[in-house]
Amino acid sequence: MPEQKVQVAKPAYVVFTREKTLDQAELETYWKKVAASLEGHPMKVLSGYGPYEVLEGDKTEGVVIAEFPSMEAAKAWYYSPAYQAAREHRLKGAVYRGILVEATTPRD
Repeated sequence: MPEQKVQVAKPAYVVFTREKTLDQAELETYWKKVAASLEGHPMKVLSGYGPYEVLEGDKTEGVVIAEFPSMEAAKAWYYSPAYQAAREHRLKGAVYRGILVEATTPRD
């Protein structure tokens, strides 16, 4: 009997880099609202505006890295009505780059 591979969800990481602040008050509103958007969404902040060093590319003002159990879980949070409402303040408050990446192993 052939061996069956069980599909196990891989963790996924949302990475936001803040490239330029436009309106600090809007960012503060975003930070207040974003916490509520996480309710019911399993997420762990791995780094939130901690020390960093740009090795290549343009400068950045800060970095956030969050871990979700899967790509689907990360997208469920990102596209949730609560996060989309908070996101409007982030977009008014700063120029960000957001990336969603799935964990890999050397065999992938």
